[in-house]
Amino acid sequence: MVLKRYDGNPILSPIRENLWESIMVYNAAAIYEGGKVHILYRAQGSKAGPSRVGYASSTDGFKVDERLDKPIFGPSPASDLDCFGIEDPRLTRIGDRIYMNYSAYGYNMGMVFPVKRVQIGITSISVDDFLNKNWNWSERTYPFYLVDNKNSFFFPEKINGKFVMVHRIPPHMWIAYSDDMKTWENQKILMSPQFEWEYFKIGGGAPPIKTEKGWIVIYHGVDSHMQYRLGLALLDLEDPGKVIARLDKPFLEPETDYEVCGVVPNVTFTCGAVNIDDTLFVYYGGADTVVCVATAKIKDVLKVLGV
Repeated sequence: MVLKRYDGNPILSPIRENLWESIMVYNAAAIYEGGKVHILYRAQGSKAGPSRVGYASSTDGFKVDERLDKPIFGPSPASDLDCFGIEDPRLTRIGDRIYMNYSAYGYNMGMVFPVKRVQIGITSISVDDFLNKNWNWSERTYPFYLVDNKNSFFFPEKINGKFVMVHRIPPHMWIAYSDDMKTWENQKILMSPQFEWEYFKIGGGAPPIKTEKGWIVIYHGVDSHMQYRLGLALLDLEDPGKVIARLDKPFLEPETDYEVCGVVPNVTFTCGAVNIDDTLFVYYGGADTVVCVATAKIKDVLKVLGV
């Protein structure tokens, strides 16, 4: 397999003494800034409890050098829209701001009887504040208000003058375009379940990695047994709604103990990947319990895609 697991996995595990991350630490976003990888991970103190976002960083992409003991983002006390948790963050730098897409899990407000709902939430922070750990997140916005939607990410630059986002309305991955990051138009299905290992649904994983051959997109697929694997595709540089290549077998699937055994067995799920010196670092959750990393040379990833 072209993707090689780090021998020191998992790189992040629950800390029993921290109630907010005592049971589950997983599904981490990643961004490379200031000479280090910044890892924002989803954490829970119980399987049914709210999700919050924790912070860790690594100078070599493998070993965690710093980890904060308190969450840096969580449910808003002023809103029911994310009262059950902030799930599965993704990070993208566009200009001088870092955007965080996440799944907002809360109530459908105004209902006579309580109804739970998951939808896309977005916030952002200046690069300077992020690097200095001044967590001055912007106002939370919901681009597809009350739509059953999640697993979204931005492209790191405008394409043909438009901001571009991928999101997931089951069971498909969709692509949408915007002039202002508020109104999203020209939506279409980007990819649908195609192979047996992604029979039930697919969804966005890490924000895309730009190469000379196209945008590398790592996504997840769920089979009929609810096993989560990672998939791999390549999108056109100038027309990201066009799929150039798509791997017909999993890019990574549950095999090790920390991927097979855990709070939710048989899960490999990514929310972040970075390119450091032409090496792809993929950060992923194992069994909804720990954070792991695997690597591959960019040239080898393109080769396996046949380009």
